[in-house]
Amino acid sequence: MSSELERVVTVVPEAGLHARPAAAFVETVNDSDSDIQIAHATDDDDDTDLTPAASMIAVTSLGVEHGEEIRIVADGPNAEATLDELERVLTTPEDELDGENATATDTDADATTDTNA
Repeated sequence: MSSELERVVTVVPEAGLHARPAAAFVETVNDSDSDIQIAHATDDDDDTDLTPAASMIAVTSLGVEHGEEIRIVADGPNAEATLDELERVLTTPEDELDGENATATDTDADATTDTNA
């Protein structure tokens, strides 16, 4: 039985799937044990249009803009959890996504400081 799941998500960041949102997206893909591919949702579910989502160049070359829908296909042991996290990245405004990354970085820095104290 295949664990392949699919989801269509509307891209919220104003920059679309470029720069920081794309970096967060690709990082999430690379942290996953699942195979993740993406395509424009308007590609009529044609699997030949799916692009591997582990590459920043491949993701940004799709040219996905704010408000467009993309189709994400995940296949693997943590496919649903990965889709949930990718959907969160794509539906979070960029300024809020930046705030989450800054908070995580600050927390990591605090933990490092406390550890070395």
